[in-house]
Amino acid sequence: MSDTSIRPRRPAVRSLPLVAPLRLARPSDMWFKPALSVVVATAVPDLALLALDRLDLVMYTMAGSLCALYGHNLPYARRARAVAGVVVSMAIGLAISLVAASLTGSTAVLIAVGALLAAGQKTLCDATRIGPPGPVIFTFVTSAALFAPQHLGQVPGHLTLTLAAGVVSWLVAVGPAAVRREGPERRATARALDAAAAYAADPGHRTRHAAAAAVHAAWQTLLAAGRPTPVRRALERLVVHAEAALVGGALGDSPAAPASGVAPASVPGPASGADPGRLRAWARQTRARGPVPTPPPAPGTSAELFGIDAERAARRTGSRRDARRALLRSLAPGSPLLPIGARALIGCALAGYVSQAVGVGRPYWAIVTAASLYQANVTLSWNRALQRTLGNLLGVLVFAAVLPVSRTGPLALIGFCLFFGFAAEALITRNYWLGSIAVTPMALLVLEFGGTHPAGELIGDRVLDTVIGAAMGMLAAVLVTNRRAAGRLERALAATEQARAHAVHALAAPRPTPADLDAARRRLTGSLVELREADDTAAGEWWQRALPQEQVLAAEQAGHRTLAATATRQGLIAPAQENGAV
Repeated sequence: MSDTSIRPRRPAVRSLPLVAPLRLARPSDMWFKPALSVVVATAVPDLALLALDRLDLVMYTMAGSLCALYGHNLPYARRARAVAGVVVSMAIGLAISLVAASLTGSTAVLIAVGALLAAGQKTLCDATRIGPPGPVIFTFVTSAALFAPQHLGQVPGHLTLTLAAGVVSWLVAVGPAAVRREGPERRATARALDAAAAYAADPGHRTRHAAAAAVHAAWQTLLAAGRPTPVRRALERLVVHAEAALVGGALGDSPAAPASGVAPASVPGPASGADPGRLRAWARQTRARGPVPTPPPAPGTSAELFGIDAERAARRTGSRRDARRALLRSLAPGSPLLPIGARALIGCALAGYVSQAVGVGRPYWAIVTAASLYQANVTLSWNRALQRTLGNLLGVLVFAAVLPVSRTGPLALIGFCLFFGFAAEALITRNYWLGSIAVTPMALLVLEFGGTHPAGELIGDRVLDTVIGAAMGMLAAVLVTNRRAAGRLERALAATEQARAHAVHALAAPRPTPADLDAARRRLTGSLVELREADDTAAGEWWQRALPQEQVLAAEQAGHRTLAATATRQGLIAPAQENGAV
């Protein structure tokens, strides 16, 4: 007798792609935001130092200027706090590097400090989910500072320059709020509408997950934006329409029977309840500078907005405390983030020491290369290794071409740095290797502010450090296992089941309040997004025990049916089936 509960174990070592990681994607809908921000935040201190004839200090202002890259996906109220935290964190990391550089000239000690900083920065950025560009900017700054000549008495002045440039970055990051206060909320809503339109036009597992993630992100952005305004109210109504298009198809594209065992009756697909063209038109109008479109209210909109207000009020009382608890859980023993931090520590240390052994005097770029590789799993880290290596090698060629022109004067050097800073952000959302072509010459040109260096030495060290950093980084990624990824998936699966049970309980109540139904549905949506993310992460990890794929698929299908039933009860969509299976 066969045992259907026994599933074939996935192979411990999976094939790694070679071509797919290098394919170009569509650019982000907001690539110009960080690109313009970093140009302005860099130009102001650079030109001030040029006027003072102290361009040798650019490295310290650059540390603060690069903080302008963060927080562009956040509403302005949260962005102000996030970028302030980035500036302070950058100053702390830089202070550790500068003090270490002033106290010892031992390359071995400095490599150890750099590896520890890189591991800590990777873990904290993942735990706080600060988002792109993540820890690589911190590691780039602190690793370079470790190998810069330094005296202890200079440290306060250099940190002051970093903080001053950080203030400029903060003003650049939050300044647009005076012109377009709801800009981030409008972009998040437009993404949700576009994702819902894609799902309505082509229903399937991939488009459904993308739509669920976009709708969930839009609600999180609106909840974090602060008090309701007329524009935010209009955006909330648009997200209700996007959500209705999503949950309206949850039954239509699910082939499995309900958990109760009752086969679903004929149900309409998502396209029958949503017009993709109309959703895309609303998305275009929402992104534009004109007024937010005001579509007719979707069924159940009043109940949905009532639930949003209730959740917003609850968040005002407990959001900071809950965020601290979540951060502590992310850093506690047993967290799946810790093995990634261990990979960063070991990989960066190996890269630094091997680079030193082959004769590179300041092996900080090997540390940065290794640190930049570590993603959620081995497969994604391999993708990044390919992208980083190709981009850096091509970027070195670009640097060799522009170096003679950059040495014609300080304005030319500043101009090239600003150009490559803009180009990096313009290209990196298409593919990481494409952005690295611009990042590499910019990083090398920054060294020119402190004095000219032999071009052959700069190019040779950079090529050598890139190859060593990528090789040692991948070696650590393969050798340091992350079996906790499967544990994270199991916890996400349990959380999804609990969220679904909570939603079913709310549905079974004789007179459930709109706030209860809305909170239950949003909790279930968030748990499904986390479940898909955890499953994707575990699926790309090596040396993993067998994953509960059947349970994950069943939980996702049951969860989406429950979402549809909850939305039906609230009036967001028309009843999809007579027995109302959840």
